[in-house]
Amino acid sequence: MSHAVSIDSVAKRYRLGNSLAGDYNTLRESINRTARRFGSAMAKSFMQREEKLGNDNPQRSDTLWALRDVSFDIEPGEVIGIIGRNGSGKSTLLKILSRITVPTRGRIRLQGRVSSLLEVGTGFHHELTGRENIYLNGAILGMSRCEIQRKFDAIVDFSETERFLDTPVKRYSSGMFVRLAFAIAAHMEPEILIVDEVLAVGDAAFQRKCLGKMSEINRSGRTVIFVSHNMATVLNLCEKVAWLDRGVLQFFGDTKEGAKKYVRDNNTTSGSSVDLETHENRRHGCETILGSLRLLSDDGQPCDQFPCGESMIVELEVAANCPDNAYQFAIGFDDEVGRRLFTVATYLASSTTEPDRNRRRVRCRLPSIPLAPGRYAISLNAGPPESVWRDFVDRAIWIDVQPSNFYGNGRIPKAEWGDFVVRSDWTNATT
Repeated sequence: MSHAVSIDSVAKRYRLGNSLAGDYNTLRESINRTARRFGSAMAKSFMQREEKLGNDNPQRSDTLWALRDVSFDIEPGEVIGIIGRNGSGKSTLLKILSRITVPTRGRIRLQGRVSSLLEVGTGFHHELTGRENIYLNGAILGMSRCEIQRKFDAIVDFSETERFLDTPVKRYSSGMFVRLAFAIAAHMEPEILIVDEVLAVGDAAFQRKCLGKMSEINRSGRTVIFVSHNMATVLNLCEKVAWLDRGVLQFFGDTKEGAKKYVRDNNTTSGSSVDLETHENRRHGCETILGSLRLLSDDGQPCDQFPCGESMIVELEVAANCPDNAYQFAIGFDDEVGRRLFTVATYLASSTTEPDRNRRRVRCRLPSIPLAPGRYAISLNAGPPESVWRDFVDRAIWIDVQPSNFYGNGRIPKAEWGDFVVRSDWTNATT
């Protein structure tokens, strides 16, 4: 049986510097432009010859290798997650698979029709209505007019945009954009569906709907490739993962094993405090609301190791250049493979007061850490009230939960007993 996707020694290089663009009106400028183009073509020919001879220097200051000799195969019907930090080459790989760009070296082979959702509104004409863009985008993706008409009602129903169907999409919110774009791509019935992390734009209910649709596509024997920073989603949906780091394929195989390797490799942000404004794990396209984080013991001392069952304080500060506003915050505790264990948030707490526009710093106290001994990551969300989260920092900092006499009887909890420690009372039952 042939592979659904075959990626063979794919590499992608970008040249850094100014492009030769613009309109020139004078004869001198036209001659200069022609000369520059000729020189550029000669330089490109020379560099290609150097590549063939093996002389291309990957350390050249004017080049960026987004991918370096990436190879793996995907079987029909598999769901594959592409994971890696920002700038690791994930989106470049998806653009090559979607035929938006071509590799510098290597080749790809795709078996069947491909549908891609890489950026919000790609292929949409902003002046046209939602109805018109369904036909336009469907045609771009390779659907016939009869096929679009047959699936039109299902697309509108899935996207929940019926009320705005005859409104120009330039007036759509980003969430409406992505709902309509995903609905068109998913109903194309492709053999291969490629989805970038644009689903983060939608609300939680729509994300669940999309994941359900991707599972449905997979159950029908088709292939799904998608990028996500949500490791829990990757673990639940994907059979395999491809982990990219600085353009190099570090791992391809079992999802759980790959997630462990990836998270452990990124398990570097420790200590009792961290600057969040320049944090490398802030999701792409987010606002910078979160400025810093501090971990404190109950007596206010900086701390990054906490006995299980003891209290801890997480202090968050808004970024310096963030306008005065009333913000909501959420703190998630994840295990070593990125699965969310529990979440605390300002809007969930019974002690929450009305958000103060002048408040730049907040503290969250956990009276008893319910986690078993082990290493855990703290992930953060922030945003204005009555709004979707606008800032996400995944694995902002790591903490160590230490064994302790949690049960008060000298029996120390062990990591293999489970993720949580829970007290219980036992009595003899009477008949």
